[in-house]
Amino acid sequence: MPAVPRPGLRVTPALTIPTAELAWRFSRASGPGGQGVNTADSRVELSWDVMGSAVLTEHQRSRLEERLGRRLVAGVLTVVASEHRAQLANREAALGRLAAVVADALAPPSPPRRPTRPTRGSKERRLRAKKLRSGTKEMRRRPTE
Repeated sequence: MPAVPRPGLRVTPALTIPTAELAWRFSRASGPGGQGVNTADSRVELSWDVMGSAVLTEHQRSRLEERLGRRLVAGVLTVVASEHRAQLANREAALGRLAAVVADALAPPSPPRRPTRPTRGSKERRLRAKKLRSGTKEMRRRPTE
């Protein structure tokens, strides 16, 4: 039996933020808009209370707090979209931006880099190239007597 889609913002296959937890604010945006720029509230602010969310596990909450620490204000993550003229397009942009930020913060850390050493062949090629270059520059010098 297929899973019943829950209404909300799908961040990962395992995490969907309920619509009830999202808070919207609209205001007038600067930039393009023609005659309606001073009357239409096309700028969108989308907020989500990370610390008070019911859909997160403690592990997810701590990882979000650690990775989004500077972006969280009193436990609330806010994204802004004002690049489009239409409010609906800015709403879609804000939803996509919020999902991307949360998904990126929840992703597991990448494995640590294993330090490597240059091979003997690469060392030899480097030294051979240096000798060639120094020979070229030596030929450009004035002859000494």
